[in-house]
Amino acid sequence: MARKSVIAREAKRERLVAKYADLRKKLKEAGDYEALDKLPKNSSRVRLHNRCKLTGRPKGYMRRFGINRVTFRKMANEGLIPGITKASW
Repeated sequence: MARKSVIAREAKRERLVAKYADLRKKLKEAGDYEALDKLPKNSSRVRLHNRCKLTGRPKGYMRRFGINRVTFRKMANEGLIPGITKASW
C-alpha cells in the first residue's frame, strides 16, 4: 500500500487539473504562455499519474478497471469483479 501522503498528493493534483482545465485551454488557444507559466505546476494534466484506486500502487495499473494487476487478480479470484473468470482449458 502506498503512503497516504502520496495518495493525497495525487488527489490534490487531480483537483487542480479539474479546476484549471478550462483556463489552461483558453490560454493555450490565445497563445498567452506568460499567463500559463503563472498557473500552478500541478494544474498541468501531464503531471498526473495513474494509481490504483484501492491501494495507491503506481505500477501495473489497468485503465479499464482503475486498479493494479495485483489487486485485480485477488478480486477476480474472490469473484468480486463481475464477468471475470479464471481461464482454464
